[in-house]
Amino acid sequence: MDPSLERYRKQTLFAGIGEQGQRMLLDSRALVVGCGALGTVIADQLVRSGVGHVRIVDRDFVELSNLQRQVLYDEQDVAEQLPKAVAAVRKLKRINSSIEIEGIVSDVDHTNILDLARDCHVILDATDNFEIRFLINDASLETGVPWINGGCVGSHGQVMTVLPGESPCLRCLVENVPEPGTTETCDTAGVIGPAVNVVASLQVTEALKLLTGQRELIEPVLTVIDLWHGSFRRLNLGNLAEDSNCPACRGGERLWLDGTRGSHTTVLCGRNAVQVAPRDRSQVILEELAQRLAGSGKVTTNPFLVKLELQDPDYEVTVFRDGRAIIKGTEDIATARGVYARYIGT
Repeated sequence: MDPSLERYRKQTLFAGIGEQGQRMLLDSRALVVGCGALGTVIADQLVRSGVGHVRIVDRDFVELSNLQRQVLYDEQDVAEQLPKAVAAVRKLKRINSSIEIEGIVSDVDHTNILDLARDCHVILDATDNFEIRFLINDASLETGVPWINGGCVGSHGQVMTVLPGESPCLRCLVENVPEPGTTETCDTAGVIGPAVNVVASLQVTEALKLLTGQRELIEPVLTVIDLWHGSFRRLNLGNLAEDSNCPACRGGERLWLDGTRGSHTTVLCGRNAVQVAPRDRSQVILEELAQRLAGSGKVTTNPFLVKLELQDPDYEVTVFRDGRAIIKGTEDIATARGVYARYIGT
């Protein structure tokens, strides 16, 4: 065996990959959107598998409640208030220093997703909201880059791979973003780590098939699991694209990619927090902001963010360099926008 492949020896012994497949993995590039529960498992497995370039994008920072299921982080990351993308890359580079690992602290939206997906061979969805999933779906259809949808709440989850022009897309299955309160979230149903690991592993398995040139192994199915009750179902989506006359993959509609749909304010799952993002992104000088906020409450800062802790009302405001802020202590969007306007600006 080529000495450069020695660390992947057990993987190359697997007939489904072999030495040729491993070389293809080393030449491939993957985009992981989100690095929370699913994203940490996905990124970890891609890096250990030897995917040559892994680009990780996440908008959030590490908190104590993440550690129950977000496998790349530890208490030191919480203490340092590190953005997830930064903490993940630090850990992953200690796992595999022979590949390229890129961490980007940013919110994914219609202004940057095409650039983030540039030169990638697969997009893995590790998000917790439908708006970004519809955006990824649009970007995939526009660029031809396959994407692998995954979701996990409670003990159950689902996985679906979209091959643009070949298989049904997300809008074939779900026409629009579900109305608030109509679906379970990790706030209402919680989530267990083993279910996260299974869903993420199914996503990575699909990615390995694609990246080793075995596109024919991808089936048009929605895989649904419930780990607590031991159920595993594969729903054949077959001719769903034709039957639904999908406006996206059949009609070329790109509502999320062109910015017609999608919000700049998002309630964060399981956080009692709202993200507020200005429509026009600009770089915030964190040092100046920290000085300006010093008289408003307790201020802490690091190279990636400024955190303001208020006492009356009891909110925590975390501001990133791109102008985004996470307002913790409320799930009311109007309230969060008001706090943002008061302390950060319009």
